[in-house]
Amino acid sequence: MKFIHTSDWHIGRQLHNQSLLDDQAHVLGQLVDLAAEHEVDAVIIAGDIYDRSIPPASAVALLDEVIHRLVHDLKVTVIMIAGNHDGHERLAFAARQMADSGLHIIGPLARDITPIRLDGKRGGAVFYGLPYADPATVRQVFQADVGSHEEAMGVLLAAVTAHDSQGLPKVVISHCFLDGGSESESERPLSIGGADRISPQLFAGFDYVALGHLHGPQYKGAEHIRYSGSILKYSFSEQLQKKSVTLVEFDDQNRPQISLLPLSSLHDVRILEGELESLLAAGKSDPHHEDYLMVRLLDRHAILDAMGKLRAVYPNVLHLERTGLMADKPNLELSREHIKKGELDMFSDFFSQVSGEPMSQAQRESMVGFIDELHKGEQV
Repeated sequence: MKFIHTSDWHIGRQLHNQSLLDDQAHVLGQLVDLAAEHEVDAVIIAGDIYDRSIPPASAVALLDEVIHRLVHDLKVTVIMIAGNHDGHERLAFAARQMADSGLHIIGPLARDITPIRLDGKRGGAVFYGLPYADPATVRQVFQADVGSHEEAMGVLLAAVTAHDSQGLPKVVISHCFLDGGSESESERPLSIGGADRISPQLFAGFDYVALGHLHGPQYKGAEHIRYSGSILKYSFSEQLQKKSVTLVEFDDQNRPQISLLPLSSLHDVRILEGELESLLAAGKSDPHHEDYLMVRLLDRHAILDAMGKLRAVYPNVLHLERTGLMADKPNLELSREHIKKGELDMFSDFFSQVSGEPMSQAQRESMVGFIDELHKGEQV
C-alpha cells in the first residue's frame, strides 16, 4: 500500500488580502503529478480542505478539478476528513454516493466510525477518518463524559483500537493539535488556554497517523505520527518552512517507509529587512522580485510613499513595517495611559517617532496655538 498524506489546503485563502487561488492551483497540480509519478493507491487529506465553512465558488471549482483528475483520470482513491476550518455538513454533501467512485469524505462526526479498507497494488491497509470534533461534539455524539480534547480523542481512538483490521496496517486520519507541536501564525486556535493539546502517546499503537492542523511538516512522539504540513506558506512566520507532501509505503512487516516530496510555489513568502535605498538597489537584480513580501524598513527618518517606491521594484509587497522608527521604543504600545494624554503630548510623541528628535519650543508653541484654535471652533 502506497499513499500520499497531505492536509491544510485552505483553498480560497488570502494572504494580506492577496488571493492565493492561482498559487493553490499551481501546487495542487504538482500533487496530482506526484500521485501519477509514484503510482500511489490513495491520497489522504487530513482536514482544512477549504479555508472557511462557506467557500467561494472559485474554491469549490478548484477542488472539483483536482479531485476529478485524481479519482477519474488516475483512478486514485481519495479520503478526506473535515478540519476545523471546513463546514462539515457542506463538505460531506453526497458523500455516500461518491464513495463508490473512490472519493471518501468524512464530514460530521458519527457514532459509528466506518473503517475504509483499501487494497493496493502492493498490499492493503485500513483507514480510519476522524474529522475535527471538539469535546462538546464528542459528548453529544457518544454520550461520553469528556472535558478536554485529549479525553475526546481517547473516546474516538477506543473504537479504532477495538476494530479488527485482520492483520492489515491501521492508518488513523485526524485533525488535531499534538502537545509540543510547532505552531505558525496562520493556524486558528482550537481552544483557549492550551486545552486543545493532545498527547502523542494516544496514537503510539497505530501503524501510521496522518495528521492535519499544524502547517509545518513535523512528527511528534514517533516518526509515524506525522503532520504533512500545509501546501503553501500561509503567513510570514512560515517563511523558512519547506512545503511538501508525505509519501508513505508499508513494507512486508507493516512498517511505514516515509519520504517527503517537495512542492514549489508560484511565489515564495519572504521577509526583507534593510534600508529603503539598499532594498531598491537589490530588487533590480532579484530574480524572485515577484515573491510575496513583508518588508521591515530600518530607516529612522520619515519617507514619502515608501510602499509605492517598494512596489515599483517588488510588485507583491503585502505588508510594510517601519522597524527603524521604533528602534528606540521596542515595547511601545497604545496603552490606556497613552490614550489619556492630551493632544499636545500625543502629537509630540508622534513627532518624535517620525523625526527622531523632540519638538523645539517654538514648534510646541505653534502647536498649542493650533490646538486652541481647533477647540474654539468646536465651541461655536
